[in-house]
Amino acid sequence: MKTSNKLAAKRKSKRSAARAARKAAWKDATTAIHAGESHFRVSGPVAPTIVRSSTFTFSDTAEMKRWAEGRSSAYIYTRYGNPTLSLAERKLAELERAAAAVVTASGMAAISSALLAALESGDELISTRQIYGGTYRLMRDVFPRFGIRVHFVETDLAGIERLVGPRTRAFYTETPTNPTVRLVDLEKAIAFARRHRLVSIIDNTFASPVLQKPLERGFDMVVHSTTKSLGGHSDFIGGAVAGSAAWMDRIRKMVIYLGGCMDPEVAFLLIRGMKTLHLRVRRQCESAMVVARFLERHPKVARVHYPGLRSHSQHQLARRQMRGFGSMLAFDLKGGLPAARRFCDRTRLFLLAASLGGVESLVVLPIFTSHYKMSPAELRAAGVQPGTVRVSIGLEDAADLIADLKQALT
Repeated sequence: MKTSNKLAAKRKSKRSAARAARKAAWKDATTAIHAGESHFRVSGPVAPTIVRSSTFTFSDTAEMKRWAEGRSSAYIYTRYGNPTLSLAERKLAELERAAAAVVTASGMAAISSALLAALESGDELISTRQIYGGTYRLMRDVFPRFGIRVHFVETDLAGIERLVGPRTRAFYTETPTNPTVRLVDLEKAIAFARRHRLVSIIDNTFASPVLQKPLERGFDMVVHSTTKSLGGHSDFIGGAVAGSAAWMDRIRKMVIYLGGCMDPEVAFLLIRGMKTLHLRVRRQCESAMVVARFLERHPKVARVHYPGLRSHSQHQLARRQMRGFGSMLAFDLKGGLPAARRFCDRTRLFLLAASLGGVESLVVLPIFTSHYKMSPAELRAAGVQPGTVRVSIGLEDAADLIADLKQALT
């Protein structure tokens, strides 16, 4: 009997090793579709199941005790974990080449949970200045109230060594940046963080795991607004953090304590969205390049911010550290804010809305949305002009997008 059990265990181990090897060889498109899913051979569902339950049963009080002691991975309550959430986490973790991931109620829940897991009162954080406005305001307005001091550095990281002190604990960055699509040199950033033994966190929302994988370069944590490219259809709010198992244990505790858990219905939409991520991002990159080239030649456009253009000062850096140039771009109109408002009010195909990464193409004025309540000096430091328009390219035909731009710029 013991021999039989050993043989069965050996066969199971071989099958697990074979599955792991097969997954390691999968490309992103295959990973996005199949990672984390268990497909039965007969009469099994192809689509994942949505587990809508808020709470879960224990087999007996002994199992309940084991869970309380941290010796059981049983589901107890969806704020602590849920099978649908777990599937979304496994899929994203494999896309980011991470050991684990945690999904959250929003991108800001992911960012705040990651930072609070790494910092405590009295600690100092170094962050690049050109980041999403909501993240900047969290660091500027909220963290000081809890005794966390933040030092900002430009995207070229010039003078960053002078910001390091005895209480510096973490480094945070975002690349490409929101909204002017500036890049941070990932190799330079991670070398700095390692040199000073800082926890390194990066917002990978604009690029997505298709275009860059910061964990492979040495970052400790990656954060996402899954509302954007990962979901891809502008129909839910969500976030995620990916990294080592140890860091994800700390993140999960933050999510449990602060209450920023994802809903199972949202997790299902995220799983579905990730299955087409590769195709969507590639198509959006192609169309973004066409749009950027058109805008670069237009007489009413003062400057186009898109690293795919050869004229962009960071074009070579983008070629070196990204697998594509992304679906996001921005441009400055020569007439300033009045011209930018006229343009946005005249678009017919581009929707005037404040998100990104979806199938619909969007335009927005950062000074009224992502970078509202920021001083003129802060806007200048972020590279945002009064006439800056941010553009998210969707899946419409590129010729139709160009036609709409032409008439709106007339």
